[in-house]
Order: sequence, then structure tokens, then C-alpha cells
Amino acid sequence: MTAHATDAMDREADADVRAAMAEAPVSRVTWIHRDRIRANAYNPNRVAPPELELLILSILEDGFTQPLVVLDNGDGSWLLVDGYHRWIVSDDARIVARYGGFVPVVQIDADPVHRMMSTIRHNRARGTHAVLPMADIVRTMIVSGVALDAIGRGLGMEGEEINRLADRSGMPRRVGERGAKNTFGHAWVPE
Repeated sequence: MTAHATDAMDREADADVRAAMAEAPVSRVTWIHRDRIRANAYNPNRVAPPELELLILSILEDGFTQPLVVLDNGDGSWLLVDGYHRWIVSDDARIVARYGGFVPVVQIDADPVHRMMSTIRHNRARGTHAVLPMADIVRTMIVSGVALDAIGRGLGMEGEEINRLADRSGMPRRVGERGAKNTFGHAWVPE
């Protein structure tokens, strides 16, 4: 194969890649008012109130970093496929004050079965936070000098959870360090 033929193939692949990127929903993010969106009736994902507060904090501090995924109902309203919790917290007064009730969305076109599958895929693809990697993150923050209350606020954790994660991560327990005892207690000895 000649160098000229290889260059032509590279240009064709680049065109295919550019076309795929242009067709991806994320290339067409728009903003619509949250009141035009209706939740689907099949989302099995649940988020506890402390995590919803953390999501609000995330949007307030970092902005919307991920659009909601919607399907056009054809009547001026949109069906929510993914992003239910972002949609729910978008009604928080602080978020409304910043974004005027608008949320970023991408549209997909899908039949009812496909959109249910899409909702589940989006939820499951996010995964869960494993304990040991989270413990390493907490330990890194503590060693870096981040105050425990700042860690709690930033990660949506209570002090007890921070302590458990820090202890699980193998945090050193030398005298004078966090959680260390100066001496060992004496064991109870039966009479």
C-alpha cells in the first residue's frame, strides 16, 4: 500500500469520526425550562436526601456538567430518560436563581422499550463508589491538610463516615496523630 493510499484512508476515517461525533446527542446540548419535562414512570434509581443535597452543591459549585437525556413527546413537552435527580434538584431556589429554571438537555429518539433500557444503562453505567478507593481519597485529602468539615461538606459525608473511611485506609496511628492513643489501656483482670 502506498503512502498516498494510507493518507486517503486516514482522511476517510477522520470524516467518519467527525460524522459520528456530529451525530452524538451530546453535540446538540440545548437548554429548556424544567417545567416542560415530565419524569418517566419506570426509573428504579433512588437517591437519599443527603445525596440530593450533595447534588445541589455540585451544581452550585461546578455547574451542570452533564445534560439530562430527554425524548420529545411531540406536544411541547419532553419525557425524561436520564437525569431525574438533576431535574428534581433543578427546582431548588438557589439553582433556579442561577439558571432561571432552565436545564441542559440532549434529545434521543427511542421507542418505549429502548428508552427504558437507556434509563437503566445510564444508571448502571455510573456504578457505585467502592469503599477502599473512597478511603484512599479521604486519606489523601486529610494528609493534604483539608479540614474534616470541608471534606464532609465537599463529599456530603458526616464526620463518622469520614473517620471510618480514614481508619479503613490504613491511616497511621502514631502518638499525636489523628485518633491515636497516647497509651494502651489495661485489660480487665478477673479477681
